[in-house]
Amino acid sequence: MHILLVNPEIPGNTGNIARLCAAEHVQLHLVKPLGFSLDDRHLKRAGLDYWDLLDVQIYENYEEAVEKLAGHHFYFNTTKADTCYTDIRFTDEDVLVFGRESCGLPEDLLKKHPGDCIRIPMIDEARSLNLSNAVAIVTMEALRQTGFKGLKQKDHRLF
Repeated sequence: MHILLVNPEIPGNTGNIARLCAAEHVQLHLVKPLGFSLDDRHLKRAGLDYWDLLDVQIYENYEEAVEKLAGHHFYFNTTKADTCYTDIRFTDEDVLVFGRESCGLPEDLLKKHPGDCIRIPMIDEARSLNLSNAVAIVTMEALRQTGFKGLKQKDHRLF
């Protein structure tokens, strides 16, 4: 499973997403420009001590990411889609694409892939969810559908 963040702006969100990716064994891909430095203390703090567990790739632009991930199915998360994320049948190799906190994914990108755009249902009055929350919601559904492969599902320790 892959998470692709296109031009993320807020270090705390990306740190939270990095921690999710590390804990759930999901590869994180970041497309520049980033709204922060990878040395940002807020980014590091949100990711806590999980950075050594994380597989992260950084790309100069979206086209480079697409080239490196060729052969994978991309799903574009947007509030402008009609298809609910739970209506998709995810695979282990899918790429879940998310845009900037301030404006989401570029319109031209969404128009190129109308059949692969998905959304999280919300009330009409809500503009969007927090990026790290949206990534967690869709990622955990994709992992659930694919059987949580390689993840510990039970803990047999006594309290």
